[in-house]
Amino acid sequence: MRRALDLARKGQGRTAPNPMVGAVITHQGQVIGEGYHRQAGKPHAEIEALRQAGSRARGGRMVLNLEPCCHQGRTPPCTDAIIKSGIREVVVGLRDPNPKVRGKGIRALKQHGIKVLTGVMKAECEILNEVFLKYITTARPFVILKSAISLDGKIATDAGNSRWITGPEARQKVHQLRHQVGAILVGAGTVLKDDPQLTTRLKNGTGNHPVRVILDNEGLIPYTARVFKNASRQPVIYVTSRQAPASRIQRLQRMAVEVWVLPEKDGGVHFPKLMQKLAERELTSVMIEGGGRVNASALKSKVVDKIILFMAPILIGGTRSPNVVQGAGIRHLQDAFKIKNLRVEPIGTDWVIEGYLKSDP
Repeated sequence: MRRALDLARKGQGRTAPNPMVGAVITHQGQVIGEGYHRQAGKPHAEIEALRQAGSRARGGRMVLNLEPCCHQGRTPPCTDAIIKSGIREVVVGLRDPNPKVRGKGIRALKQHGIKVLTGVMKAECEILNEVFLKYITTARPFVILKSAISLDGKIATDAGNSRWITGPEARQKVHQLRHQVGAILVGAGTVLKDDPQLTTRLKNGTGNHPVRVILDNEGLIPYTARVFKNASRQPVIYVTSRQAPASRIQRLQRMAVEVWVLPEKDGGVHFPKLMQKLAERELTSVMIEGGGRVNASALKSKVVDKIILFMAPILIGGTRSPNVVQGAGIRHLQDAFKIKNLRVEPIGTDWVIEGYLKSDP
């Protein structure tokens, strides 16, 4: 199963809205076929492994981190190919919660005399496909809130200087995260202050560029912002309010920017409605890289699933230096946002802190 998980990870950033799946076929203790799902619309892991194994698959065992599909989607059902191959046993890490599958794949295999073992390394399989599991069960994207902070929780100095709080290793990790998610989300303040491109820059240059989602209810971002420059090649969704002038919307659309007009909530974007629209566009994961106001609004709206903080061993101080979470905050400790399954690891001269929140569907 560990090998199947390692294979599945090779598809990270390219399989959405599908899950990451790896497959290993063994016969008499020898690996005779391997495969993984490379991209949505391309052959599934099971098919790749069966093609490699060929006729040797008969009487063998297949190990999968996720239940095989049994329905016609962008590709034919994998259960048919497994049954036809003569595989005698299938080991499954996790049942697929997709309503089109949900145990039907396992049932189809058993009906054809194939032995099925489930629940092997289930927890690891769930973590690998946490994005898919959230999306397929709630029809909402998996939302990560990411920020670089000082030891005292600041994201910039009082002069707005934030380049660079963390070291090169942490910054490269951010680009790896961008490669894995479907969209990056920032507010107008971040665009005005940093004029970012919000692209993925990996050392080998093969990273995926996520959709850029820009929140700008007040129409503050200039048309010359770098994030708009290549919108025809790397999509930009510009989210604004109903007060946005038609002339501004039309000009952005001529620049190949996709404009969404959404209702406001508490003076900012209505995050639940935004997440619904992003899911409808098959964007299964979103990484928030905004400032303290956007972070506060997302947390208050209960759309955040995971926190990733890159913490540098520095102190910034200052009452006017922005915090990672701005706004009014909470009055009572029992109302604080509680982070579960916390993990802290060193990364270069910094630390990366990861944990989970309970989001609303």
